[in-house]
Amino acid sequence: MTLHLDLLRHGETELGGGLRGSLDDALTEKGWAQMRAAVLERGPWDRLVSSPLQRCARFAEELGTQLNLPVSLEKDLQELHFGAWEGQSAAALMEIDAEGLGLFWADPYSFTPPEGEPVSDFSDRVLDAVSRLHRAYAGQRVLLISHGGVMRLLLAQARGLPREQLLNVEVGHGGLFSLRVEADGVLKEVG
Repeated sequence: MTLHLDLLRHGETELGGGLRGSLDDALTEKGWAQMRAAVLERGPWDRLVSSPLQRCARFAEELGTQLNLPVSLEKDLQELHFGAWEGQSAAALMEIDAEGLGLFWADPYSFTPPEGEPVSDFSDRVLDAVSRLHRAYAGQRVLLISHGGVMRLLLAQARGLPREQLLNVEVGHGGLFSLRVEADGVLKEVG
């Protein structure tokens, strides 16, 4: 049986751009508006699943209350931990670690930021979480509220992209995409 999984990226955060990773920033008013606009006239969903970081979880709680839907938090759907690069912009990293940034952009699976989470571990963590969601909610439509990295990974898998193209997947703040998760774990983009 198939799981219909809608993916919603959190909106703009208070501390702005850069690699937010496991930093727990709050949404700005614009960020709240981006997310509210994304779900307007969408659904219906059977349940909401969210990263526990507040930029995702606070919106999930609000939407769950509005729609009278259960909300669960899934720590394995948090963003990639960027280690020493957390909170840094690409411009700042170009000044302090241009070589590392270039290697990461060329193939994020082959280069891990200092003290960061390897993308292969991140991929295993996220795909295991999606497999658990499939086992628990097959036949349902679930809204997953998460992060750019999580969504890039899932969309790259669904699109059959080579791993070097992971960071080429565009996912804006408040972006909403739909996937089907098949019983064999295959991901397919819908729409």
